[in-house]
Amino acid sequence: ASRPTGAMQNDVADLRRFYYQRALGRVVQRVLRDRLTERWPPGGTAGMTVAGYGFAAPMLRPYLASARRVTALMPARQGVMAWPPGLPNRSVVCDEEAWPLDTGSVDRLVMLHGFETAQDPAVLLAEAWRVLGPGGRLVVMVPNRAGLWAQSEATPFGIGRSYTRGQIERQAGAAGFVLEDCGAALYIPPSDRRFWLRGAQMWERTGARIARLLIAGVVVAEFGKHVAAPVGPGRAALVPSPREVLDGIRAPRPAGARRTAPPGGA
Repeated sequence: ASRPTGAMQNDVADLRRFYYQRALGRVVQRVLRDRLTERWPPGGTAGMTVAGYGFAAPMLRPYLASARRVTALMPARQGVMAWPPGLPNRSVVCDEEAWPLDTGSVDRLVMLHGFETAQDPAVLLAEAWRVLGPGGRLVVMVPNRAGLWAQSEATPFGIGRSYTRGQIERQAGAAGFVLEDCGAALYIPPSDRRFWLRGAQMWERTGARIARLLIAGVVVAEFGKHVAAPVGPGRAALVPSPREVLDGIRAPRPAGARRTAPPGGA
């Protein structure tokens, strides 16, 4: 079978300009980061390894002070930038199907601008499964197919594939992940108008309450890696025989049986 050709790819320079220089991007960064920290409070990641794939660096900053290790994985097709600014570098360039992380070494993993532009989403999810330890969590943020953000190429969410909740759940489920929670974000339109930017937080709160009436721009899905307890190969259970169970216990006698006197007895 031929390998999927993949989707269009964001460029790291465009992503950096959007999230760090454009007013709309700074609002998006704050909204999505709030969604993530609601699920994973920074205080709850003490001693954990937290990683991000794609352009997840804006999501990872709250964990720098609490997590044991924080790594920003940036795909080679996108490009890499040094991060965080002014601190020792935590970003690394990698191939989609081969991350420089040990198997089972990650506790929390977030994907932003990585899944929708993957050449092969199944391979990407398999790599995510490999690096996550038992009980690990994965959050995937992808453009909502029914939302306005996926229709506009003025933001990074208009690049690559867009997904419905059911589609992302099925793909992750095929990789072995279990859906823990699915929400949404970005209820404002992809506009630089101050009216929308000033009211972004209000629209997020309103959208969460009446999500059936307002269509969000991003699907935020959380998955868990659940692994069954291992069973040792070739170790049979030892079940004692009835003879061993009764060993040392005097054999029963029929009721009324005459007792035999010992030799030379009275």
